[in-house]
Amino acid sequence: MKHFLHLKDIPAKDLRKILIDAKKRKQKRAKLNTLESDKDAPLKGKMLIQMFEKSSLRTRLSFYLAIKQLGGSTLTLRSDELHLSKGGESIEDTAKILSNFGNAFMLRTDSDKKLEEFKKHLSIPIINGLSPSSHPTQILSDVFTVEEIKKKPISKLNITWIGDSNNVLNSLIAASIKFSFKLNIGCPKNYQPNKKILSYIKSNKNKIFIYNDSKKAVTGADVIFSDKVISMNDKVNKIKKLNHFKKFKIDKKLINFAKKNFIFLHCLPRGKEVDEKVFESKNSKVWQQALNRVHVQKSILLYCFNKLR
Repeated sequence: MKHFLHLKDIPAKDLRKILIDAKKRKQKRAKLNTLESDKDAPLKGKMLIQMFEKSSLRTRLSFYLAIKQLGGSTLTLRSDELHLSKGGESIEDTAKILSNFGNAFMLRTDSDKKLEEFKKHLSIPIINGLSPSSHPTQILSDVFTVEEIKKKPISKLNITWIGDSNNVLNSLIAASIKFSFKLNIGCPKNYQPNKKILSYIKSNKNKIFIYNDSKKAVTGADVIFSDKVISMNDKVNKIKKLNHFKKFKIDKKLINFAKKNFIFLHCLPRGKEVDEKVFESKNSKVWQQALNRVHVQKSILLYCFNKLR
């Protein structure tokens, strides 16, 4: 049994195994319908319990299909209907019940501390479906998408992030260190990664550079990543924040500094950080990116169950 909480805590060789498995599985089910199980159905009889404390579309759908295609099933719980939030039941007691009824637990939460507390008391694997500090399933899937489209290891590519420093960027930074790829971060000075993340970058051999100039960050990029500038539950002056990011909008003028065959990725939902023409352009691969969540999350589940081929 293995947990999948943060990319920085998982060995690079295991992350690579997950990607290799996801590629094989995607290829093998090319002729199968969406709800058909993979022929080996490795998780037949297993149940994934999902719980969302924050809004979700892609993570909810992709994990449902992931366990279904592996031969198992899923049950989605609403946190506001549980004794955990309404009746004062402890995380410890909730974890023991989840462990008795399910075979794995996926949590999207507003608290990293809660993730760790569940991990402590669960006797089944726990997967981080998004937390304040990281979004590991999203970024590992994005690495898969980049390599699928570019047909080369991500270590040979120049990756750029334009936008706020958030949980998605934290996981992208961890991926840069694990997979050894160059990462340029473009953001306003007051929106750089926090001291803990900067210390993590400094303590690892890395190719990570931070620019307060969007053009410098994008120059020579093979891939441009972005995310919504106003994140879920972002308690800030939204007008003021958007104004700070005016010079970091991904528009036709900015992408001219990237390589001609660059690809644009966005974990969605989108906002004003990207121009409509860029989002709908041939360089944009956001829909392929979203669908690939299913394939990679299948292999993440198999990793957690010690069933990677």
